Amino acid sequence: MEDKKRTEIAELGQFGLIEKLTGRFFLKNNSSKNGAGDDAAVIETEDCAGSFSLLSSDLLLEGVDFDLVYFPLKHLGYKAAVVGISDILAMNGRPKQMTVSLGVSAKISVEQLEELYVGLHAASEDYGFDLVGGDTRASVTGLVIGISVVGTVGKDSATFRSGAKPNDLVCITGDLGAAYMGLHLLEREKRALEGHPDPRPDFAGYEYLLRRQLKPSARLDVIDNMAENGLVPTSMIDISDGLASDLLQICKSSDCGARVYLDRLPIAKQTYDLCEKMNIDPVVAALNGGDDHELLFTVPLEKQELIPKVGGIDIIGHITPGGTGANLVTPDGSEIPITAPAIR
Repeated sequence: MEDKKRTEIAELGQFGLIEKLTGRFFLKNNSSKNGAGDDAAVIETEDCAGSFSLLSSDLLLEGVDFDLVYFPLKHLGYKAAVVGISDILAMNGRPKQMTVSLGVSAKISVEQLEELYVGLHAASEDYGFDLVGGDTRASVTGLVIGISVVGTVGKDSATFRSGAKPNDLVCITGDLGAAYMGLHLLEREKRALEGHPDPRPDFAGYEYLLRRQLKPSARLDVIDNMAENGLVPTSMIDISDGLASDLLQICKSSDCGARVYLDRLPIAKQTYDLCEKMNIDPVVAALNGGDDHELLFTVPLEKQELIPKVGGIDIIGHITPGGTGANLVTPDGSEIPITAPAIR
């Protein structure tokens, strides 16, 4: 091993690492309709005529994805479910079953795990999935949560990252950067109150940002509304790593470019206010913040009239031919290449 070149994970980034590790795997079964590289696997099963089965997996690690100093376990259970559900929605599908596997350290009590499952149960009521199993093991590195979600999607409406075409409209649900600023707010108060015998964090005026970080919503409402109005995206992805990173994934998978307009980025007032207070560029928060779990998707230009009927969608740009790159267009017409952090 000492004679072999050592490549740091940061050199490849998250998506580059996945491609490196899975590039040697090729589909052997006719029932496997896509391999690694989308939000969820697509599987054709004999007992699901006219539809595909979907399978997604996510891993949440204490100290990396959440901090139990300020993250209520009830909210953590709900958010863990949303993380998995959003991957199914990004394929234009609906969640049906979920398994939850836990790595539990000695500091976690039964009562705390019950709180975690209160959140999971609340999510199951909101999104209609069944909790069908899982596993629990001892952990020496803190709490680990593994989520797997099974869903279904009609064969004629399954949506991949690879379907975007030139002139398609680039659309987004909700707003951007709020979850990122919610995290900054929580970390600020944690630092300010560290060691205080009676900590009283100051969150006044930023309740929306906290909710977006601690208890995000999966956009099943938009998926249902698109189906009701006959709108099938040409490509789609869950915004978990930031608009910039996830837009670049669509461009790479679809072999296309994109133009996104700065003045069309949906950013909430509380996000602007806290960014100003903390000297953070709100555009950076919107592009690279992540954890929003909104849906980024493309639709044909001729379907534009259907978008207002769906509701809750902003058109932020359009797809350009391959080789043109992804660019942010400023109000004066200047174009800035969109880049993303190497790893998140």
